[in-house]
Amino acid sequence: MRPGPPTRSGSSDRSGPSDRRDQIARPKYFARLGYFAWVVGVAQFFVLHVVVESAWHSPAYSWARNNISDLGNVHCALQSDPEPRYICSPEHGLMNGSFIALGALLAVGAALTGPLWRKGAAGVSARLLLAGGGVGFVLAGLAPSDVDENQHALGALLVMGAGNIGLTLAGAGLAGSVPRALRRLTGLLGVVAITALGLFLSERYLGLGMGGMERVAAFPILVWALVIGALAIFRLIPAISREECNH
Repeated sequence: MRPGPPTRSGSSDRSGPSDRRDQIARPKYFARLGYFAWVVGVAQFFVLHVVVESAWHSPAYSWARNNISDLGNVHCALQSDPEPRYICSPEHGLMNGSFIALGALLAVGAALTGPLWRKGAAGVSARLLLAGGGVGFVLAGLAPSDVDENQHALGALLVMGAGNIGLTLAGAGLAGSVPRALRRLTGLLGVVAITALGLFLSERYLGLGMGGMERVAAFPILVWALVIGALAIFRLIPAISREECNH
């Protein structure tokens, strides 16, 4: 038998310019999916929040008087803790489904948006804690407060505790390609949300009502995810820095 043509040793190990482009494009692609997950998750939550609260009658739902989780309560009943109010949410199933979808998409976004973050401890910790906040929304949706109060409370603690700590750390954990003003605003939002959580737990509502103060504690992480996701999708902030492309 005649020997075949010689082969170049190590040719399979060499990566050309196209391979390097693929290595850069792949994380960008997944990051865009993560940004879309954030935008879709938060947008559907606010839309369904309005839809579900609109179904309330006698009395109407109040952002100042009612908790967010009141929208997901399964039974119609007078509730005394922490403030007396009558709860009857005809479309509670929609709200609980929205909680679950929101939480899952927040966690997916935290997992996929790697190029948005620094490689160090601050970036990794922020992403894990933000994902933990997403898990909290899922737990809250799976266990309405009038069905399993303990699991629901754990979910709320993850959202407003772990999630807000993650938001605060995100101020230091976002990549250097993100404008400094946006990084500082991110950290400030986290501090505001944590402060509001302390006021909410101590029942000091500063004229906003129980529901109003709860929203100051719970909504910053959602507004942040929506804004960051939209800015990145429309390339108003760099999706990936040159430094990270070289890693």
